[in-house]
Parts: sequence; structure tokens; C-alpha cells
Amino acid sequence: KASSGSTDPSLSKQFLESDPISLSKEPDSWEIIEGLKIGQTNVQKPDKHEGFMLKKRKWPLKGWHKRFFVLDNGMLKYSKSPIDIQKGKVHGSIDVGLSVMSIKKKARRIDLDTEEHIYHLKVKSGANNYFLFIHCKSAKDAQKSSILNAFLTVNLFPDLAHCQSNLVELSKLLQNLEILQRTQSAPNFTDMQTGEQIHVSLPLSQQVSNESRLSMSESVSEFFDAQEVLLSASSSENEVGYDSMLQLCCWTDLVLNGELTGGAFRNGRRTCLPAPSPDTSNINLWNILRNNIGKDLSKVSMPVELNEPLNTLQHLCEELEYSELLDKAAETDDPYERMVLIAAFAASGYASTYFRAGSKPFNPVLGETYECIREDKGFRFFSEQVSHHPPISACHCESKNFVFWQDIRWKNKFWGKSMEILPVGTLNVTLPKYGDYYVWNKVTTCIHNILSGRRWIEHYGEITIRNTKSSVCICKLTFVKVNYWNSNVNEVQGVVIDQEGKVVHRLFGKWHEGLYCGVAPSAKCIWRPGSMPTNYERYYGFTRFAIELNELDPLLKDLLPSTDARFRPDQRLLEEGNIEAAASEKQRIEELQRGRRRYMEENSIEYVPKFFKKVIDANQREAWVTNDTYWELRKDPGFSKVEIPVLW
Repeated sequence: KASSGSTDPSLSKQFLESDPISLSKEPDSWEIIEGLKIGQTNVQKPDKHEGFMLKKRKWPLKGWHKRFFVLDNGMLKYSKSPIDIQKGKVHGSIDVGLSVMSIKKKARRIDLDTEEHIYHLKVKSGANNYFLFIHCKSAKDAQKSSILNAFLTVNLFPDLAHCQSNLVELSKLLQNLEILQRTQSAPNFTDMQTGEQIHVSLPLSQQVSNESRLSMSESVSEFFDAQEVLLSASSSENEVGYDSMLQLCCWTDLVLNGELTGGAFRNGRRTCLPAPSPDTSNINLWNILRNNIGKDLSKVSMPVELNEPLNTLQHLCEELEYSELLDKAAETDDPYERMVLIAAFAASGYASTYFRAGSKPFNPVLGETYECIREDKGFRFFSEQVSHHPPISACHCESKNFVFWQDIRWKNKFWGKSMEILPVGTLNVTLPKYGDYYVWNKVTTCIHNILSGRRWIEHYGEITIRNTKSSVCICKLTFVKVNYWNSNVNEVQGVVIDQEGKVVHRLFGKWHEGLYCGVAPSAKCIWRPGSMPTNYERYYGFTRFAIELNELDPLLKDLLPSTDARFRPDQRLLEEGNIEAAASEKQRIEELQRGRRRYMEENSIEYVPKFFKKVIDANQREAWVTNDTYWELRKDPGFSKVEIPVLW
């Protein structure tokens, strides 16, 4: 039976970084197989393979079936005979790349967990067949990396493993030589800053100056950020040729026009967290997660050390870090250019996640709220946890230029070495000046290397942005999935299409570096994230905006409802570095929530959110929108007329 397709998209990335994870110290134990490391380019794309294997009979039958198999593009198809497969009579198929794989070397056993089923396979006896079986498993499809062949090669043919190791080292040396050659021919930064190298920088500088302005968040980026792109080993040939030049020229333009002010960061808010993130090296995640492969992790209680001192309601606000893009869209008459800015805003919401794979946000309890007023950005925002099972978070933000709202729910699935986050919901933006109403979806997020190695975040899928009030154009943004044959990560590609299907604008870039419109090398920079604060690695990978989100201004204490996330004690204690007390409070708060839920179920009480209401949208989907009471009640002040539940 074919796998569901929603399983781990990357069981693949780290084989050469570490040994397989042993589940036992016994020599004959089962082991989960690590994948190959991202960026390895010395392994050829495998050919089609076929041969015989043994497949365990389904319970209650005993013994093994002899099956003929074909492995092509990562799909292992099997049947009774080659003739059956030729006729299309396939008994089953397994996507090796989307399966959690474990092996038992001494017994020559292989288990493939596809979420729906676990397939028990065994190498057929006989040297020739054994060798053939090893090679038949040499890779996944063209978009995935090899696991089984890599593992069996290392464990059963050490000489070949040694050769592969040497090839990897040679590849690294060649890459270093290539980088060295690039940097030797790179532009002179001093000359570019002083404007003397006009023949290189002026054309792009003029274009950026005339066609686009960096937002305030971009203007506070530091000059060496652009320099790092030029020297980055992960940059592609094109990036070195035009991407970094665009960034440098944007900077030249800002400096020459005096737009870079020294007080860019002085908005009266804090610039550092009270304490660094805790050490999590002693936490055995496998012991916590091994019984939850393929399950939704939203119901699994995690150690508080794995959290960051923000919760999901605050994360919704974090997506507005670059709200300046919406302000600019509200001043752009051309509908195609407005769509480009909306697309840049949609992509910018993912930028803050780049350094955040090491921790997870707190799950809000039912009824929890969060408020954020940003005079410097010109908006006010509030959010509420409106449902517990399924967990649904709703938010609403407004300014003189735009209105933004969304309700979102997540399904978290753990696949052995990665966790997939599947968002369900719609993001909405209206621009009152033009009567525009934009809607779009979110893409899938995957956190890789959950159990070992360096964790990293990937976003993949397609975003479709529509203006429901106009059919002039639509935008499609594709967050490109990493694959083994292309190591260029975090790519975003998109088009703005008119009513006739003609491409009006082309978009490209990376969700953690910036978005460009046009065709290189004359493309213009639409958006670029701000620089990271000092020592961000020690402070959960937070951006400057994220650092400010949980700050509690003493003047606000009497104006906020007691359900505001900034009053949540376990989150506050974690932020202050008191791990033991945070863990105790987290357990107490979770137990309080379970008690409230039992009480409501026993008394047939339906929970009603305080500040949002459920409606049916144009697509006949349930949606949560503001009931327009939050800011009115706040004027009282302090929500004194509202019955507030005790959440903690």
C-alpha cells in the first residue's frame, strides 16, 4: 500500500554528520538510519534497480513472501513476478524517502514505517541477491537523498565507505578553492562606500533609489550583513553576481542619501532578554518522542527547557514585524505592484524562524490573550486562544493603512527524525484606500534533525494570494523544497499573473535573506530582513522585534486583562532563567486547564471566547473574527466589566 504522502519529507540529511542512533547497546539491536547531509554533491543520481526480497506475511500468518521488486525514483514497488509488475499488477509500493527506516544488521532486516503501515523486509539469502538488494535501495527519488545504500555501504562495505569519505573531503576542498577565487575578485567595499566605484554600483543604485525604498527594518541592517553574503559558501554563482551587489547598492544609496539614522533602534523598548537560553543537551528527546511517531504532538507535554519565552499568540504578532510593506502597499496605485508588496509581506512572516529551530513556543491555554500596541509601526494588535482541541489561535491588527487578521490551527506530526507542522487557516489583509481584500494560505514547516545533529527549519509549499475584490491579478509564491541534488536552501520563487494568464512580475529570493522583483541583474530589492541582535545565538535566536514582544511595561499592567501572555508565570520564569520554577509552574498551569475542561464537560458548558466570534466565510469555512469589544473594554480601563477566568 502506498504511503500517505504526508510523512517525513526529508529522512535524509545527516548520515555523514553522525552515526546512526542506537536504541540499545546490544550488538543486534534495531537502529534508526540517519540520512545524508544536505549539500553533498558527489553521489550520482541512482538508476532503476530490480531484484528479489522477502516481505513478512501479515499477522496472523507466519513466514515470509518472496517478492519481485522494482526501485525507481525512490518508489519501491513489489509483486509476485516481473511479469505482474510489467502488467501493472503491483501488490504494494513504498516511498522509501518518506518512511522512517530502521535496520537490524545481524538479521539483515529492514523496517519501513510509512505511518499507515510498517513494512518488514529482509535481504534474500545469497551473495548476488544481497548485493543487488543493497544497490536497489541506493536512493530515494530525485528530490530526496539516499539512506539505505549509504548505511549498508558504510556498515557492510567499509572500503567503499572510506572512498566515499575521501570524495567528501575532496568536494569540500574544491568548494573552498571556489570561494577563495570568488572573494579575490569581489568588489572593493571601501571604494563602494565612498562612491568611487561608480561604474559598478551606480546603475543598480539608481534603480533601487528610484523604484524601491528599504523599510525601516532594512535600514537598520548592518553593512557587514551584505558582506557576509558575498563571502558565504552557500551562495550560488548568481547570488555572488547580483544578489550581494543589490544589497550593497541598496546600502550605498541609503548612506549617500542620509537615510541611515543612528537612532533607528531607540524606540524605548528593551534590546536584550534577561537571561540566555538554557542548555538542553541533557534532554533525551528519543525517550520522550519514541512512542509518538506519526502522531500529533500538540497533546504531548514537553520539558520547559525546550520552550522559548514566547507563545503562539505572540508568534502571530511576530508575523507583522515588517508591516511597513503593508503601509507601502496602501500608498501604491498600481495593482500589480501592490500585489508584489503583499507577496513580500507574506514571505517576510517566515524570516524570524531561521534561527529558531532549537526551541518551540508555549502552547496558549484556552482563553489566553495577548496585546501589542506599536506606535512606531502605527498598529495595534490583539490575539486570543479561542479553542483548545483543536488548538486555534485568532488575531486582529489594525492601522490607518490596513487591517490584518487570521485564525490558524496547526497539526504537528513527528516522523522519527523530523517534525512537520501543517497549518490550516487563512490570512487576510484589507487596504481600505483601494477597497482591496487579500487572502492567502500558509505553507508547511518542517523541523529537521529533531533527535541528533543541528536542527534546522524548512518551509515548503505554494502560497496563492488573491484579491477577492478584484480579478486584475493573482500571485503564486513557491517555497522550494530542499532536495538532495540541489543544495540551495530557503528559495522562494513567484509570479504575479494578470487576468489573461500573462506574467506581469517575477519574484525570487530567499525567505531568510530577501525578495526581489524582476530579472537579474536588474531586479529590485522589495524586502530584506533586519540584522540580528548581538549574541542572538545565546538568546533563542530572537530577532530584535521578538525580544520586545514579552516585555511588560509597568504602565501597561493595569490596562491589560489578567489573561495576557505577559502575566503567564512559567513563560516569565523561563525568560528570567529560572528553569526549575518554570517547569513547576508549567505543570500547574496545564493541570488547571485540564480541571477547567473536565468541569465544563461534566456540566455541558460550551466555551465562548471573549473577543472573537465564529463566522462562516465565503468558502463555507469556519473562521474567527473580532467581535469589536477588546479596545472598547480596555478603555474602562483594565477590563473591569469582564469576567476573566483564572488561567494561572
